[in-house]
Amino acid sequence: MAIWTPHGSGRRLGPQEVVAPRQRLSWPRTIGIGAQHVVAMFGATFLVPVLTGFPPSTTLLFSGIGTLMFLVITQGKLPSYLGSSFAFIAPITAATASQGMGSALFGIVTIGALLAVIGALVHLLGTRWLDIVMPPVVAGAIVALIGFNLAPAAGENFVKAPVTAIITVFAVILTAVLFRGLLGRLSIFVGVVVGYLAAVIRGEVDFSAVGEAAWVGLPTFTAPANPLTDPQVILVLPAFLPVVLALVAENVGHIRGVAQMVEDPELNKYTGRALIADGVATMTAGSAGGSGTTTYGENIGVMAATRVYSTAAYLVAGVVAILLGLSPKVGAVINTIPAGVLGGVTVALYGLIGIIGIKIWMENEVDFRSPVNQFTAAIALIIGIADVTLAQGEVSFGGIALGTVAALVVFHLMNAIARVRGTGAQGRPRIPVTAPADPAWAEPTDDPDDGAEPAGLR
Repeated sequence: MAIWTPHGSGRRLGPQEVVAPRQRLSWPRTIGIGAQHVVAMFGATFLVPVLTGFPPSTTLLFSGIGTLMFLVITQGKLPSYLGSSFAFIAPITAATASQGMGSALFGIVTIGALLAVIGALVHLLGTRWLDIVMPPVVAGAIVALIGFNLAPAAGENFVKAPVTAIITVFAVILTAVLFRGLLGRLSIFVGVVVGYLAAVIRGEVDFSAVGEAAWVGLPTFTAPANPLTDPQVILVLPAFLPVVLALVAENVGHIRGVAQMVEDPELNKYTGRALIADGVATMTAGSAGGSGTTTYGENIGVMAATRVYSTAAYLVAGVVAILLGLSPKVGAVINTIPAGVLGGVTVALYGLIGIIGIKIWMENEVDFRSPVNQFTAAIALIIGIADVTLAQGEVSFGGIALGTVAALVVFHLMNAIARVRGTGAQGRPRIPVTAPADPAWAEPTDDPDDGAEPAGLR
């Protein structure tokens, strides 16, 4: 673990100064920044267990433990919080419904192991091979279809209490529009709070379990299913495998973003370690009843707003998350969130996950004049949104798995054919299509908050 050196006096931060990852402000100020990170991660981290039926306290506990693991494995040089990943929601829901929670945990552990292996390869070989296997058009399509595939689940909760859901959606929208900085980035969390208060007023919240819960105690631990004694659990893996591609895309993107913000390209060398750390954290969480983890964009937004990139703040955030996980009463309160609030917030949240995929295309200037890129994105998205499902015996492949396979196969197959025909790797259309030379989203900006999403794929 790195030893943090004080930044100047540790009390002041000049207008153009930043606190580097291995520096820190005074400990009271560092604790305050760490508390901001807890608030930033909390709104998204607790939603995953609520939406999947997992114990919230267990997930909070392992997000804190995972963050501390991340700091150790990356030698305290990469500032990041590991919270619950929304990419796991669809496969967890499907696996739990068909074969129980144990099978979902087996899927989480497997994805964690696979992510750690990919991280080891990246550490040894670099990221170039990832760019070849999963270029931006493929990565964006996979991320987008994961979010859009969840649309029916959002709609199902929305119609159960439409008034509360509408209040929640408007709270999210107004917060994002009216506020800048940290509060604007927490629009999802604020929406949940406002929607929850509305649900309380409307008599939609049952507090009976909260009064019975203890203030301090261990959360519920659940072991994953054992494929040696229950081979059927292997059937859930096709639904989980696409998640690892989304986690890789998100981790790599976040690390590059942090390296750019602190103007230290050397941080990119720790990409492999970061993937290993996220994989180990995901395996650890899944082995005892927690959800899979990923790096969090909200916390990157906090760093952009405060200009404090100290990993010491994440040490504080991890410890606080562990303490929250050791309070059954906190978990009981989270479990009282009613369907209307979940419906309202997920209408926005799942859509934002899809938009993050589109953002990947925009940031990488994916050329959609190319038939290769057109068909890669189009086919993958429709399969994912329609949730096309194919069954072969007892094995079922859902829309996310099939859409992911489609994105990979269509892109590489069309490129191979184009190369054979000599039309180039991107196969230009025969009829030129005019497009703006400098699209608005490609223009440079001096806004330090540019590109920091309020919520996204987790």
